[in-house]
Amino acid sequence: MTSIDLNCDLGEGFGAWRLGRDEEAMPLLSSVNIACGFHASDPLTMLRTLRLAKREGVSVGAHPGFHDLVGFGRRQMAQSREEIGADIVYQVGALLGFCRAEGVPLRHVKAHGALYNLAAGDLGVALAIAEAIRAVDASLIMVCLAGSAMTEAARRAGVSYVEEAFADRAYAPDGSLLPRERPGAVIEDAGLVARQVLLMAREGRVRAMDGSEIPIAAETLCVHGDSPGAVSLLRAIRAVLAEEGIAVRAFEARSTRGPALS
Repeated sequence: MTSIDLNCDLGEGFGAWRLGRDEEAMPLLSSVNIACGFHASDPLTMLRTLRLAKREGVSVGAHPGFHDLVGFGRRQMAQSREEIGADIVYQVGALLGFCRAEGVPLRHVKAHGALYNLAAGDLGVALAIAEAIRAVDASLIMVCLAGSAMTEAARRAGVSYVEEAFADRAYAPDGSLLPRERPGAVIEDAGLVARQVLLMAREGRVRAMDGSEIPIAAETLCVHGDSPGAVSLLRAIRAVLAEEGIAVRAFEARSTRGPALS
């Protein structure tokens, strides 16, 4: 692999409350997922985050989630496919309005938290998201957990997609993310994160919590912006990728016919 995208979830404060070190993280990214007001953020936070991305030349995506400010979108909610689709349209449409006002293209959509995890294993939920993305703008790219039901949903809906892996999360043997309540689910050690990134980028594999290695094909790597050490992790990742001659740049649109790694 000669290049890979590095993305982060930012703009996740709310009103007077700030979460994460967005101004330090943004220059280290090639893509950013901006919270759209349901799990975090508000109109002014969205606008400020977008302007920061514009200043740093970072590719912009929407980060919609469940309507759950109290739980930061990490609690699963019982919603119909119609409700999920409407929520996606609402949130993506809000950020799209800001993008048009600021002259910044909106390139992708990545679901957040519990909604993302639900879609990874539930084709119906994933289809609701993919179809809503297509309804807003058929040129938008859907960011999908590598090897999950989300990729099949994107293909069925005719939406371009990229597959994603997580630099700072542990994996279960089936390729799913280890639930956050499990010990070790969130990786905070920069050295461990760097080694995981290298294994994924160079060899297309990731070591699961039971020690087994599973194949993983991803064009984009994510670091969670709300993690206290996110900036340090991003710097460690950039350093190790540079040592390996792997460039960090925004992903290209992929057709719905399947993966095409650089």
